[in-house]
Amino acid sequence: MAQSFNIYFEESIKKNWELPALSDFKGVAYHYKDIARKIEKIHILFEAAGVEKGDRIAICGRNSSHWAVAMFATLAYGAVAVPVLHEFKADNVHNIVNHSEAKLLCVGDMVWENLNDEMMPDLTGIILLNDFSVLKSKSEKLIEARRHLNELFGKKFPERFTAEDINYHKDTPEELAIINYTSGSTGFSKGVMLPYRALHANIKFCIDNLPWLKTGDNAVSMLPMAHMYGLMIELFNPFSKGCHIHFLTRIPSPKIILDAFAECKPPIIIAVPLIIEKIIKNKVFPLLDKPIMKFLMMIPFVDNQLLAKIKAKLEESFGGNLKQIIVGGAALNKDVEEFLRKIEFPITVGYGMTECAPLVSYAPWNETKQGACGKLCDYMEAKVNSTDPENIAGELWLKGPNVMQGYFKNDEATEAVMDGEWMNTGDLALIDSEGYIFIKGRSKNMILGPSGQNIYPEEIEDQLNNLPFVSESIVIEQDGKLTWLVYPDFENGEKAGISQKDMTAQMEENRIVANKSLPAYSQIAKIKVYYEEFEKTPKRSIKRYLYQG
Repeated sequence: MAQSFNIYFEESIKKNWELPALSDFKGVAYHYKDIARKIEKIHILFEAAGVEKGDRIAICGRNSSHWAVAMFATLAYGAVAVPVLHEFKADNVHNIVNHSEAKLLCVGDMVWENLNDEMMPDLTGIILLNDFSVLKSKSEKLIEARRHLNELFGKKFPERFTAEDINYHKDTPEELAIINYTSGSTGFSKGVMLPYRALHANIKFCIDNLPWLKTGDNAVSMLPMAHMYGLMIELFNPFSKGCHIHFLTRIPSPKIILDAFAECKPPIIIAVPLIIEKIIKNKVFPLLDKPIMKFLMMIPFVDNQLLAKIKAKLEESFGGNLKQIIVGGAALNKDVEEFLRKIEFPITVGYGMTECAPLVSYAPWNETKQGACGKLCDYMEAKVNSTDPENIAGELWLKGPNVMQGYFKNDEATEAVMDGEWMNTGDLALIDSEGYIFIKGRSKNMILGPSGQNIYPEEIEDQLNNLPFVSESIVIEQDGKLTWLVYPDFENGEKAGISQKDMTAQMEENRIVANKSLPAYSQIAKIKVYYEEFEKTPKRSIKRYLYQG
């Protein structure tokens, strides 16, 4: 197996030269040979701008074919990629570009509208992702190179540009590849330094353990590529296998997502729990709640036939070619997971973090356990800081080739989580005798009960989110008691005749019902209703720190 990460996509381009590689959904399909040409042209611009190996290049825009091209071009050149989430506020983008000491910024048109180039004074140039035109430049050479780009490309390859002309940067294990700025639920954005060894460990794991994607298959990319989960599993993995990746360039609403699945028929789908839970809660659970269905489900054999029909209908809505859905970024709702396991729907939950580029644990849907997030990846070691790791949750520590080098220009934050080669994830977990990992919550979120009991708010929230007309919620501690912050499902409430005004009474009723099944030390004392969705991280987990006060 190759030791260089870049060799994976270099070889894929050469091998799949005539096949379609990247498309913006329902847009132009660029073939692997087109991607190779674009990479070479961008390299001409990099050279003109004076970019050297190891220089940082920031990429900020919505998911698109050209975003992916900019990423491949950066790594193939030997520069360090700094992917920036397009949803970040302008001042956050300015700060990341400055903090990373980026030399160039490749930016999407919608992001550029809100930026101020004067706030990023150290940039040599700003390139528009839509067509790779130069928006701003301190270098006349860069402007000239863009103006005569086709001519310069012709001079560089006077005969004919072929697969044999490709020769990308040969990376080494400890060389820095990506600085990925987290926007975690703890609030402080840190630049995670990921060396090539981390990317290599992850891509090799995907090739060895996710066999359903074959050359020529379609893949749908809906997670932000500025986040390592989307970047590794939805871009690097299918590209290395010669697949055709379709980018959902708009905000992926359930309708857009289901349209893409119907058209592309992907064998493997990567998602966050929210998307799957919405489909199940809105389409399946109301059906099962009907009196006639409840009656039929009590009749032997009939119940199995009904469940088989529901499974077939669900698989059809995901494109009809589904081999597996992998959910990550947060836990899957307990009731949803239980139901999907009952009908043997091919879904599994994995676990990862930016600091591990991102994979930590995974198991196929037919091997995993209820409530687990897979088994530790074979290249990693783990330990739980607990006297009884199978029964008493403790902080999860990890070690392996995919662990980050540290946080860029932030020794204090690095020292807070690293102990030699071991890294503290900050997550509380159990590991059973077979090596399955069960995440209980973030150690920073754990609440100490009145008599020293450990209260995991995520577990209570999982229960609360199954109650009628609850969309999402957080449990926090206030004055020694638990408060439930809830954003109700106003849309379905309205359909059921519950006004916004009456929704608080419905939530209060939910609180009373929940308390009947919660232990005495984790009773919900009061509620607070929110009328807008909670603010989210790129992984679609709630930014809890904003609501703790």
